[in-house]
Amino acid sequence: MGSEKIAIISQLFPMIAIIVSVAIGGWVFTTWLRIKNGYPLDGAWGQAVYPKNSNEAIERIKLLSSENAQLRAELGSIKDRLATVERIVTDDSHRLTHEIEALRIPRN
Repeated sequence: MGSEKIAIISQLFPMIAIIVSVAIGGWVFTTWLRIKNGYPLDGAWGQAVYPKNSNEAIERIKLLSSENAQLRAELGSIKDRLATVERIVTDDSHRLTHEIEALRIPRN
């Protein structure tokens, strides 16, 4: 009787190992997909593990948003300067010389 149980278990063990391996592989694959596509990860009881919404993360987002606004403003001023330089470079020299001379004449 004991040898029969061992024979049954030895026949079932490879099937059980395959089922467990497929289940773990599926879990790893779905977790990878969630991370890759930005979905939040859940803990054992359904609470969000990643990304965490802490005060530190909120402050970081605020700092990045303000830095983004500053950089956009700086980029706008650089675009204006570049437009002026392009106008000077592509302008014919006669008109540019005339404008410079007009600035040199003192006005009363």
